[in-house]
Amino acid sequence: MSRGKREKDQTLLNSDIRLPEVRCIGDDGAQYGIISSYEAHDIAQERGLDLVLIAPNAKPPVCKIMDYGKFKYQQEKKKKEAKKKQKKIEVKEVKLSVKIADNDINYKVKQAKDFLKSGKHVKFRVFLRGREMSNPQAGKDVLNRIWPMVEDVGDREGEPKFEGRYINMYVVPKKERNK
Repeated sequence: MSRGKREKDQTLLNSDIRLPEVRCIGDDGAQYGIISSYEAHDIAQERGLDLVLIAPNAKPPVCKIMDYGKFKYQQEKKKKEAKKKQKKIEVKEVKLSVKIADNDINYKVKQAKDFLKSGKHVKFRVFLRGREMSNPQAGKDVLNRIWPMVEDVGDREGEPKFEGRYINMYVVPKKERNK
């Protein structure tokens, strides 16, 4: 039987619950009503279980008789299952420059289309060097040349944005591809 306050979750257990009266619920869902915390602790000890404070702000506070170790184990198991089912979005980055040749653009667009077809997001980045910083519109023009080439397989998330020395454009796979 575990005792004391948990370091991580700050849950009060067993004899650490020192309240004049609590609403007590059994492990089988039985209602014990409003009783003193000492009586509730005695009932939990008789059953070989823990008394756990589950709603400290309720009037009166609510305690439940349960196997706390088993409860924590099941919570961790549920968290792991939820994490497994999460879909991770992978973002591929395609770097470009203002003075990029047409054949290089075609090659990079072909790569980006493959990424989009496989369900990955693509971030096109145009790096502005030296004097190119004085004319960021040139970087936007490169991205605007690329967009018509990839719009058949992807959707653009907003207009190209200026961030530091880069101009970025995000493209996500079309909705039909995800289904």
